[in-house]
Amino acid sequence: MQQRQSITILVLLIVLISAITTSFGIFSTNGPGTYQYESIRGKTVEIYGRGIYQHMSADVAVQGIAQDYVTLFIGIPLLLIALAGYRKNSIRSHFVLAGTLGYFFVTFLFYTAMGMYNLMFLGYVILLGLTFFSLFLSLIEVDMSKVSHYFSAKTPYKFVGGFLIFNSIMIALLWLSIVIPPLIDGTIYPDALQHYTTLIVQGFDLGLLLPISFVVGLLLMKRSPWGYLFGTLYIVFLSVLMTALTAKLIAMAINGVSVVPAIFIIPTINIITIYCAYSIIRNIQIERKS
Repeated sequence: MQQRQSITILVLLIVLISAITTSFGIFSTNGPGTYQYESIRGKTVEIYGRGIYQHMSADVAVQGIAQDYVTLFIGIPLLLIALAGYRKNSIRSHFVLAGTLGYFFVTFLFYTAMGMYNLMFLGYVILLGLTFFSLFLSLIEVDMSKVSHYFSAKTPYKFVGGFLIFNSIMIALLWLSIVIPPLIDGTIYPDALQHYTTLIVQGFDLGLLLPISFVVGLLLMKRSPWGYLFGTLYIVFLSVLMTALTAKLIAMAINGVSVVPAIFIIPTINIITIYCAYSIIRNIQIERKS
């Protein structure tokens, strides 16, 4: 009971502070507007020039705003709905809560590491800590000896596990196609680097998130209790993250950035992730903890 109260307090703090940071991202408009900037590597970069993302490149800033919309209007409501069910001892809600907390943790990990320093920096740092500890507490509360029994025989563990493996390989190949060619031709620095210090998204994905997805997919296909736990968590997390990525592509298209063929590929993957998350959560057959 005490741990549940701790998670409740942490989640409510996450909701409050993330609502503030995302609102600033969406509605702040101060600044001179777009302008050209020459990076330390001699590349000309168009800077957004408005709001708290004013020092970020124009195409990345609009992606951040798009993700703020998803976090504010999808992530936060989902977090609150899952929290309400979790407090009523729903196993399904517990898994959804953990997966959604995973989305918030990864989101503010990237914001802290990649977002150009702005007014909301301390908010990102606080959210990074709150999301990590709330996710940790929600995971250690799970009784691993019972996890496999939560899921029905109809659980599409092979399909979901296979998709997690496939998606990790495809995204890894995509990021490597950005990183490797400049290393081969000697230019070293990809155009996607723009004026940033390093490729944060590609680095965290290749070094951490994609290997986790691959291993979790294997464990799920083997029907390991760890596979059921982390496979469910990861697919819920991924369904929200892919929704944010779809929103980013739409924002880029609206602002005149070419998003073909990604605009056809990413929404398709997004639909599959949502279907996988729905399918695996639906097959949790025990609704209350003993």
